[in-house]
Amino acid sequence: MDAIYHVKADELDESFLDALKALFKDKEIEIAVSERDETAYLLRAPANRERLLRAVADVESLQHIVTPEQEQFQ
Repeated sequence: MDAIYHVKADELDESFLDALKALFKDKEIEIAVSERDETAYLLRAPANRERLLRAVADVESLQHIVTPEQEQFQ
């Protein structure tokens, strides 16, 4: 059986380890850790990639910038 968990490092605790032990009881397991890159996921779809890169270009060129009324954040 394979399982992939996506968790924040701060969420790892004893209960997580206990759940792993229960799920894979008496089996040898392999644990690999990698840092997730949300940008790679967001840029995977061509349409999404184009929209995000266009938005970055807009910000860099100070075009199409929307500034909300600040009173709502106070």
